[in-house]
Amino acid sequence: MQQWIRDYFQLPLFIRLLSGIFITMIIFGTSIHLIEPNSFPSIFDGIWWAFITGATVGYGDYVPLTVPGKLIAMLLIFSGGGLLTFYMVTIASTTVEHERALSKGQVNYKGESHIIVIGWNERTRQLIDMMRKDDIKDNIVLIDETINHLYQNLANIHFIKGDATNEETLEKANVCKARMAVVTANPSKKEHQSDQAVIHQLVALKGHHPNLFIIAEVLTERQKINAERAGANTVIRSNDFMSSLFYHELYRKDPLQPFQLFLNLLTNRQFHEEKVSSSLAGKPMIQILEHYLNQSSQVIGIRNGNNFYFDFDSNTTLTEEDYLVLFTPFNE
Repeated sequence: MQQWIRDYFQLPLFIRLLSGIFITMIIFGTSIHLIEPNSFPSIFDGIWWAFITGATVGYGDYVPLTVPGKLIAMLLIFSGGGLLTFYMVTIASTTVEHERALSKGQVNYKGESHIIVIGWNERTRQLIDMMRKDDIKDNIVLIDETINHLYQNLANIHFIKGDATNEETLEKANVCKARMAVVTANPSKKEHQSDQAVIHQLVALKGHHPNLFIIAEVLTERQKINAERAGANTVIRSNDFMSSLFYHELYRKDPLQPFQLFLNLLTNRQFHEEKVSSSLAGKPMIQILEHYLNQSSQVIGIRNGNNFYFDFDSNTTLTEEDYLVLFTPFNE
């Protein structure tokens, strides 16, 4: 008996309340049936009356006529009505509290195959906006310790507040069931401190999920190799990328704006690698270009082993060992 009581009080509050309501209504419904079998022909009729009376609806289809029956009804109104009201208030307050905890990053994520994004910054915000624009439905778990609550209320974004190197934080984000992770650099820190933080986060993620595919951002070239050793599958050196864009903007010889052009390309198209098929092997490049243009794709390079070639002419021929680097629409 003591074990049953202990198990009962370990159940969530709303389940205990709901079970208490059902037990109370069954007791009152059975009692009124036994006291007034003519007015309440079956136990179910009694339970129906108990629920309707306890909820203060009062349809009047079943009414106690005897003094004992009316006393039962009075007890039901005092006990059952208050219990139902308390249950509804508890559900409402629990829902509000859950929403508050959700916005503050205190609720564990229970889903699978989600994308972990570490760090809330302008790059993260734009990434989420682009995913929404392209109607990508992937669930994202955002881990950040600098913000108190997530300002954007988005259905597919789950916020976890905490340090991404902390075991408890990673468990809350359900990292072991995640599909991919993106680790962004913290722009508020010095470059070497930001890169060290990224590497520590990589080690923590790989320790929690060794097979997790991770894209990491570093700010300095010398930390690229360390990020790869820490487990990053792809390392993005944002400073190098921006420096190259600055260089092209400074020394461009025509009105074309390289940054805006590159931004538009990456927003609307994606890089894709495809092995040369047997039907295209041995054919001149002009025919290969025409083949992919008919598919709304452009050939921008050739990969042979670890070597990339971006300069080729119309007579260049390829083998089945080569790979084509393509620029394709995102919807393909």
